Amino acid sequence: MIEPEPLQQVDRTFVRFRGRKLSYFSGCDYFRLASHPKVVKALKMGVSRYGLSVSASRLTTGNHVLYRRLEQDLAKFFGAPSALLLGSGYLANLAVAQALSGQFSHALLDEQAHPSLSDAVRFLDCPVLRFKHRAAAELQLAVARCGPEAKLIVLTDGMFSRDGSAAPLREYLDVLPEDAQLLVDDAHGGGVLGKTGKGTLEHEGVRRERVIQTVTLSKAFGAFGGAILCTKALRECIASRSELFAGSTPLPLPLASAALQACSLLRSSRKFQERLRHNSWLAKEQLRAAGLPLPQTPGPIIALKSQGQTVGARLRRALLAGGIYPSLIRYPGGPADGYFRFVISSEHSKAQIERLTKVLASFQAVLRPV
Repeated sequence: MIEPEPLQQVDRTFVRFRGRKLSYFSGCDYFRLASHPKVVKALKMGVSRYGLSVSASRLTTGNHVLYRRLEQDLAKFFGAPSALLLGSGYLANLAVAQALSGQFSHALLDEQAHPSLSDAVRFLDCPVLRFKHRAAAELQLAVARCGPEAKLIVLTDGMFSRDGSAAPLREYLDVLPEDAQLLVDDAHGGGVLGKTGKGTLEHEGVRRERVIQTVTLSKAFGAFGGAILCTKALRECIASRSELFAGSTPLPLPLASAALQACSLLRSSRKFQERLRHNSWLAKEQLRAAGLPLPQTPGPIIALKSQGQTVGARLRRALLAGGIYPSLIRYPGGPADGYFRFVISSEHSKAQIERLTKVLASFQAVLRPV
């Protein structure tokens, strides 16, 4: 592994890199709540009042009223019957699969699903069929191959972090048997997509009766931890059957305190989502006007690959010259040489967005969407 150079985040939309302060269009802190004054204050209060950790599993002596409060707030925010906290979004998917092990004849997995879902599917203890990325017709063919008596579960991201596209959940439910279930990793869609931020389910207009939604608190909520949004019965099943849940220490209490504040901010006002949608629209429309054929994706992500490493190096230099951190990333499932991934936040200024689009527009002839 070649570790990237360390960054120091400053002023919510900037980083310090090699001694320079640069505009930062990367990461997944979509509302920059990780540095919001009220969230930081709640974190500090949590340290002072609760200390760092309960140092025990919730099923032994590590339960705490703060966890239940956060679960109730998250269930209310997302309109779910119940919620269960885990140490991370990655662990949330594994815990669901542990609890549901042996209940399905086949698992159907999007070929570009997050690695946490690829790991989770192993716990389900059933054959796994991968289907073409975001393709309901291919999913339908996979369903047919499983046979008429099959008991199915589909695993997919909600909003895909690579390019901001969304899984066509409504189309999936239309081609699935009535007793099939969906496990939707909505780490990037939760808090971001939908009119009120309820995520990909709200964006797609689907009910949650057949859907298990998992989210992370380290993206839109700017804190840390993961949560499973589900029925009360499934919550009890996970708590009793998942060894991961039973045997792990929950997230530090100060982070739960910070997440509670972030949840309150997003629930009390839609201004964050409105600014995010506006900024994302502004950036994408400016680039389309310059000739870049960006897809119509709902997420605030612009993912571009260059024609060769030489062009990529030139773009990197141009971004640095424009005062912008060059977010070239390499991630599982992406192009081998990496790609430029720019994340628009609700807190970027119009001037920052225009500087970014000006640089990218000057390379429009040699850039293509991922």
